[in-house]
Amino acid sequence: MEGRMSSEARVTPTDRQKKAQRARSIAIALSLIVFVVVMYIVTIVKMGPAILDRAL
Repeated sequence: MEGRMSSEARVTPTDRQKKAQRARSIAIALSLIVFVVVMYIVTIVKMGPAILDRAL
């Protein structure tokens, strides 16, 4: 099959490239976590104290 790559045609990243990719992945993950926390805090602040003063 022509569509499949043979094992000789694959590109294997170097250790330096793997470290760079891991660092980028960690940075993206941390950015996402910070974004979620900020959105959560903004939502709670916008609701104000009324969120705590409700009938159960």
